[in-house]
Amino acid sequence: MNSVEKPVTEARKEFADLVNRVAYTGERVALTRRGKVMAALVSAEDLELLESLRAGRLDLAQTGTPAPTAPVQQPDRPRQAPLRIAAEYRPGGPPRPPGFGR
Repeated sequence: MNSVEKPVTEARKEFADLVNRVAYTGERVALTRRGKVMAALVSAEDLELLESLRAGRLDLAQTGTPAPTAPVQQPDRPRQAPLRIAAEYRPGGPPRPPGFGR
């Protein structure tokens, strides 16, 4: 299948046409910013394939055959604590000296 690169600024102007092109021809469109690929438009079929790959349900060695359902072994890594909020908005508060307002 063909793949086309389009700058994001051009893609905005041609969005409907690009979507039709992807949907009806299966062509992939890579959206670029300053020459670097930032995102892509892919057909629904390609998206389904990518989601299957990501979920680990597809074995690329056997085309069209799902991978065995054995659990995937992850390397033993210590569990990290979840990230916490670094700052939070608190309305009000003490009055600020003149010149330090927002």
